Order: sequence, then C-alpha cells, then structure tokens
Amino acid sequence: MQGKQVVTSSELPPVKGPYSPAIRANGFVFVSGQGPIDPNSGEVVRGDIREQTRLVLDNVCAILAAAGSAPAKIVKTAVYLSDIQNFAAMNEVYAEFFPSEPPARTTIQAANLPLGIDVEIDVIALAD
Repeated sequence: MQGKQVVTSSELPPVKGPYSPAIRANGFVFVSGQGPIDPNSGEVVRGDIREQTRLVLDNVCAILAAAGSAPAKIVKTAVYLSDIQNFAAMNEVYAEFFPSEPPARTTIQAANLPLGIDVEIDVIALAD
C-alpha cells in the first residue's frame, strides 16, 4: 500500500488531541502514544502501574487489530514512565504481552506526561 491511511474505530479509546490513533504507511503501522484510557468511558484510569500498563497494552492491541496487524508484528516500542521506579512493575506486565521475540524497546522517565498519566507507550508494527 502506498501513501498513508488513518486507522480509527469506534472500539478504540477516544483520542485526546489533534492526532490519529495510528497511521498505516508503506507496510508499517505507527501507533500514537497510548495512555491508560478506558475505551468505553474515555476516562483516564488511575492506580497501580500494573493495571495501567495492562490497559495501555490492551489499547495498543485493539488499535493494531483495527489496522490489520497484531502484537506479534510489533518491531519497536517506546515506554514513557512518570517514575522510573515503576520500571520493574511495568516490565512484569509488558513481558506477558511479549513472551518470546520481544520488540526492540526504549524506556525512559518522562516528566509531566499528558493528563497526569503514569505510563505511555507507542509502537511501530508491520502492517502485513
């Protein structure tokens, strides 16, 4: 497929700004940074970093499905944590989603994530 295609679906968490949930372009899916947003209510979920990470990755999986891709096709992730002390707990949940051949990853502490969230993850995946 040439060019780019916006990926959207009523099943996805609502976006909180002027961006697309994902873009399909030239054999890849670029998923925008996802936070712990309940896809039904559109509200930020607070609380335990494990719960937040699970929701973020569930949202990423839903976006990939809407794009015709899958978690196994992820080649790169970037994880942003409000507190790097949450790394081990986030990593426990992250490992559940990628039990073998995990994608390349960058993880950093980022001050003042949007909406006061504690974790945000963006991904690049193969589209086909």
